[in-house]
Amino acid sequence: MPLRFLAVSFASQDPERVGAFWGAMLGRDPITGAGGILLPGSATQCGLVFHEASRTDGPGRVHLHLTSDSAAAQQATVERAIGLGARYLDVGQRPEEGHIVLGDPEGNAFCVIEPHNNYLAGTGFLGELACDGTREVGLFWSAALDWPLVWDQDEETAIQSPVGGTKIAWGGPPVAPPDGGEHFIVTASDPAREAERLSSLGAEILAENPTGAIELTDPDGTLFVLMREE
Repeated sequence: MPLRFLAVSFASQDPERVGAFWGAMLGRDPITGAGGILLPGSATQCGLVFHEASRTDGPGRVHLHLTSDSAAAQQATVERAIGLGARYLDVGQRPEEGHIVLGDPEGNAFCVIEPHNNYLAGTGFLGELACDGTREVGLFWSAALDWPLVWDQDEETAIQSPVGGTKIAWGGPPVAPPDGGEHFIVTASDPAREAERLSSLGAEILAENPTGAIELTDPDGTLFVLMREE
């Protein structure tokens, strides 16, 4: 079985609280497991995990983009988020840009995207994981997951599953050093063999953790975890 993207995992001081927030936002039931709180994804929507770990005060390397079908829907999403414990964030966005930036109950930034955004059309409600990263890392993940590049311009890249859904994008340089706050979780039927393939693509194999999962870093030095497909 090929490599499969399972979820992005966020460090959290209170995984139950932030997992409940995102479960309510996305209409998913949180599942408690050894790795933290999982909000399962689907063939077209990315899964989320919130694992207990200390957080840095700086911005994370990954933030989420939620889509809107209309101006009313965008406002309803914002109001729902605020009611669940989110707050407005000022990250230098301009009013004419159209999107609204919020922070979840632990301050993780996310954007509620304006309606009629052609770039995220048809991606579903969780439209994008917007990541810090170089063009090299976008090409790495395209090859690793066998997902086509759907954007490759001015050092910015984005990939998407062949069946559609949530995009994963990297904004190009400059890229801040990894802070350990987020990591991708991927699965394969033969993790050891897959780890060797990923190494040939530019990943670095770090170690096998106590659960049997293999920890690696991508070409930007960002951690990801390879687990056995269940």
